[in-house]
Amino acid sequence: MSTLEEETLGPPAPRANPVLLGHGEAEQVLLQAHKSGRLPHAWLLTGPRGIGKATLAFRFARFLLAGGAGGSDEGPGLFAALEEPSGEDLSLSPESPVFRRVAAGGHPDLMTVARSPHPRTGKLRGEITVDDVRPVRDFLHMTAAEGAWRLVIVDAADEMNLNAANALLKVLEEPPAQAILLLVSHAPGRLMPTIRSRCCRLPLTPLAEDLVVQLTRDYGLELAEEERRALARLSEGSIGRALALAESGGLALYGELVQLLESLPGGDVAGVNSLAERLAKGADGEAFRTGTQLLVWWLARMIRAGAQQSLPPEVVAGEGAVMARLLERRSLAQWLTLWEKLARLFARAESVNLDRKQVVITAFLELEALAA
Repeated sequence: MSTLEEETLGPPAPRANPVLLGHGEAEQVLLQAHKSGRLPHAWLLTGPRGIGKATLAFRFARFLLAGGAGGSDEGPGLFAALEEPSGEDLSLSPESPVFRRVAAGGHPDLMTVARSPHPRTGKLRGEITVDDVRPVRDFLHMTAAEGAWRLVIVDAADEMNLNAANALLKVLEEPPAQAILLLVSHAPGRLMPTIRSRCCRLPLTPLAEDLVVQLTRDYGLELAEEERRALARLSEGSIGRALALAESGGLALYGELVQLLESLPGGDVAGVNSLAERLAKGADGEAFRTGTQLLVWWLARMIRAGAQQSLPPEVVAGEGAVMARLLERRSLAQWLTLWEKLARLFARAESVNLDRKQVVITAFLELEALAA
């Protein structure tokens, strides 16, 4: 297990991250496709958010822009003499010119498509728009400035609105020569079937629990060992989620939610009101988002446990007993209906700006009613 050399908390941005852990098989798929000389023009990298999909996309882009290793017959890039791809994986030295320019966002043969800032507010839009995607076609039809390939990374493809998706589909339907599109997707089911069908799908699996624990050490999180293990389980193999939860106090919040669930039926009315007030604070809604996502996740975890007739490893002590007791009170179908109802309630609260405190209280009233 490698220890990262970064001193700052958290990993570098995907375009500047030289380390990829836990995805050796996916890396080999890309490497062998390149060596075969029959490299598909579009790839769909799928898997949960925060497991390294974008890191792999930029890693592959750097590899191609540096001319590959033992490569195909397209020829090396202008700076290939300064690059040292090993041929055994897609790694490239962080000191190489290609790595540095990709990390800085300044390589002429690589384009990144992501949500852009709104021109009036400066805040990131909630989706990728057609204006973000339109330049892709012209970019890919240009001759490569330094080597064989022109590359576009879309992160994340499932954030495209309908017009943006249709614009990208036109590129996929008539791909130019020596062009590669790498689509990062956390939820490929949201993509148009015609986009999925025109891409070579490469699924990435969640990271192993022990690896997430190790990465929390490597990235400088000051936690007790039992907290690292609990955070790894709570993140379900996503180091990105683990870091976000650590920053937002998600582990303590999860423990509080389990305590409130343990009090059902009957309920801790004062505790619910206190939690609802805290989750309602903050103009950005981040606390509300974290808390409601954790509650929905816990319910889904309990339902899976009931379906599999096997309780999962505990994140916090005692939650297995809470799951077992609640599962005895109602059928899986009833709990599933409630899970769907709360998920819709929380999504609606975000979209139409409902009173957050009342939404949290309503959710616990629904839980109380089913558990009674």
